[in-house]
Amino acid sequence: MTSPQTAIRAANLKLALGQGDSAVEILRGIDLSVPLGQTLALLGPSGSGKSSLMAVLSGLERASSGTLEVAGADFAALDEDALAAARRGRIGIVLQAFHLLPTMTALENVMTPLELAGMDDARERAEQELAAVGLGHRLNHYPAQLSGGEQQRVAIARALAPRPPLVFADEPTGNLDAATGSAIMDLLFARRAETGATLVIITHDPGLAQRCERVITLADGRIASDSMSDLGA
Repeated sequence: MTSPQTAIRAANLKLALGQGDSAVEILRGIDLSVPLGQTLALLGPSGSGKSSLMAVLSGLERASSGTLEVAGADFAALDEDALAAARRGRIGIVLQAFHLLPTMTALENVMTPLELAGMDDARERAEQELAAVGLGHRLNHYPAQLSGGEQQRVAIARALAPRPPLVFADEPTGNLDAATGSAIMDLLFARRAETGATLVIITHDPGLAQRCERVITLADGRIASDSMSDLGA
């Protein structure tokens, strides 16, 4: 199990797609330890393996080999159903494409993971989380009635409402204009600071990466550099 002070611990983590001679190596032996509460950027161009690494670290994809312990759970030993159960309550995810349920209101989108986790105060907590991201007046609006920035705010509220110890954000400003994207990142860092979650941001933007305490650069499925940021969040 992970140390009480460690959110992620990976050793010789590999991911290959396909079988035999046609197999393509995506991750080529990742060693990584992330302390609780740290803000970390995974930086690299398309094809470097950063999104694949996030998928493995968050339990959305199973590694081909290696060891992986996340938020107190041995992800390497779990099958897909067990991984899905382990993610619940441990991990929040914010994606570039928002992935809100179009037939649910903002409030219902945020309530859903809370209800799945069996929380009795799902509605109250969802209302509080939406108010915290500035959408207390948009509770009953559907995604199609919200701007891109507002949809991403709902996605942030949904990810953080269950109070997971670990939050992943994959290119969270990719579908937003520069001004809206900057405001969304200010909000994400502020909410993370309030909840104390570990935050892992996947990005190709060096400027965004430098807002994190630590920057890991990936190249060809390997860690090319690992350093503390000059600026931090």
